[in-house]
Amino acid sequence: MSLRETGQRYRRLALTVAALAAAGLCAGCFQPMYGERSPFNGPGVSGKLAAINIIPIDTPNGTPMARIGVEVRNQLIFALTGGAGGLPPAYDLKISLSGNRQQVIVDVQTARPDVENYSIDASYSLIEIATKRPVVQGRTFARVSYDIPGQQQRFASTRGLLDAENRAAAIIADHIKQRLASYFVAGT
Repeated sequence: MSLRETGQRYRRLALTVAALAAAGLCAGCFQPMYGERSPFNGPGVSGKLAAINIIPIDTPNGTPMARIGVEVRNQLIFALTGGAGGLPPAYDLKISLSGNRQQVIVDVQTARPDVENYSIDASYSLIEIATKRPVVQGRTFARVSYDIPGQQQRFASTRGLLDAENRAAAIIADHIKQRLASYFVAGT
């Protein structure tokens, strides 16, 4: 083995040891976002999320958007509390939704859509109950596509639309949860 190869091995070994030492020193600095306690010995993000009261989403009764509003609210309740029930509310979350369908691919012979996109746009506001002041406001969206099979499967297009609406509702709920968790961690 040459002197140059030995030097390179020692250099690699030194870099590996330095990287492992740095990782060991920083290991105590990181904490899971949804941990039980915050770095400042207060309630963790999970506890703060569980203290959010989700106001029923105002949608016209008997419309598909009413079902989607219930789906978004249910997804959020489960995401914020984990199914364990909430804490006494410290915040109110108000959400408004709008949905849209758009034909993406149309069969040129029958003029029927083969693929459609379903989209939900949501506006939300987190209001601190004690001060009645909004602390977080934002907008998010979800776009999902679904196939529409031919005339032979007439109920499949309806089921595809329902599945697309449910997926879009889950995406909206996840986006809102992530934004609220970010607020509780960073304060902005």
